[in-house]
Amino acid sequence: MKKYFLLSIVIILFLAISAFSYVNAISTNLADSVFRLHVIANSDSQEDQNLKYKVRDSLIEYMNTLVNSSYSKEDVIKIAKEHLNEFKNIAQNVIKENEFDYPVNVEIGNFAFPSKTYGDISFPSGFYDALKVEIGESKGQNWWCVMFPPLCFVDVTSGVVPEESKENLEDNLGTEEYDIISESNDNTYVNIKFKIIEFFENMKIKLANQ
Repeated sequence: MKKYFLLSIVIILFLAISAFSYVNAISTNLADSVFRLHVIANSDSQEDQNLKYKVRDSLIEYMNTLVNSSYSKEDVIKIAKEHLNEFKNIAQNVIKENEFDYPVNVEIGNFAFPSKTYGDISFPSGFYDALKVEIGESKGQNWWCVMFPPLCFVDVTSGVVPEESKENLEDNLGTEEYDIISESNDNTYVNIKFKIIEFFENMKIKLANQ
């Protein structure tokens, strides 16, 4: 009886280690392939939320003029770093034009993100490189998108990611990773993998916040 108990423990440990290794590999590949935009409003008031979207639109429009011919995450991050002051000035100008006087903090780093869906593409929670823009006290709701590959330009009303963006994303990911984040894949086994990744990554985020 004791032998079977120990064998069960060994099997459980093996499965747990295998699952963790799998999640770590997939999460790392996803994080290494995308660069995200994160805009945080001053508060949850309607005015501050509307201001957040105006800042977002201006930043995306400017970023699109800079990286429309970039084909790698590294290129996009390099360009973003070279224009941090411009991003900050654009955000501050939008805020001023809308008769607010909030300060703005703009930085590039590695930040925790919750699970997020862009059209029919879903990214699991985890730590991703991003351009973060904090407006005022930055206590309001967040807004996220993917700057590379360019999913920030998804038409939210249609919920459709352009095929070119999908192809770019698939080119930067392995088949396994792309299948997991694509909602067009209705394979139950793949969906379970997504949930497992979410579970482990949420645990990592909670531990990091303690």
